[in-house]
Amino acid sequence: MNGIASILVVDDNPKFLKDALPMYGYDVTVAEDGLEALKLLGEENANYDLILLDVMMPNMDGWDTLKAVRKNKKTEHIPVIMITAVSEDQKVVSGLRIGADDYIVKPFILPNLLARIEAVLRRSKWQKEAQPKAEKTLNKDVNIDALTPKEKEVLSYVAKGASNQEIADKLCVRDVTVKTHLNSIFKKLKVTNRTQAVLLAMQIDLIN
Repeated sequence: MNGIASILVVDDNPKFLKDALPMYGYDVTVAEDGLEALKLLGEENANYDLILLDVMMPNMDGWDTLKAVRKNKKTEHIPVIMITAVSEDQKVVSGLRIGADDYIVKPFILPNLLARIEAVLRRSKWQKEAQPKAEKTLNKDVNIDALTPKEKEVLSYVAKGASNQEIADKLCVRDVTVKTHLNSIFKKLKVTNRTQAVLLAMQIDLIN
């Protein structure tokens, strides 16, 4: 990432991140609960590149905060990394479905978090740059209903950056089954690769 990325840290115990992230070139603003975060996000000049969102907080927890962020047109596209002490797959999947871009389980080591931040910011920047090009080149005249519920689920995981093996693990299927789903998705959406499939699905509001 070139330039200084602005990160909103939403955590009722933010000292570590508040002190550490500026040392790696990030501009950090802190909110100690979800209500304060939504207030900051609603300010006229608010312009955040990423939200680091703790799950367990007073007043408004991370899940409800994430829902509010995704429902607001002004903030719905801001990448969100959830910080949670809960590692159960079902709750993590629920967070991804609500709209989290990634998650990290506490306690974590800083290099791991930094790598995730860089990856999410890089993906966000790529999507912003690729979207105008895709709007000119991709065919929107596709039959959305042609995709099965399972194919839509696979596509949503692809949009979040998951590999074939990661998708297979989440769906409890074999890797070859995921490949079969992807081939079917490409054919139905009239595209040739994962990138085009995701961008087209975003354009026609198939995924958020």
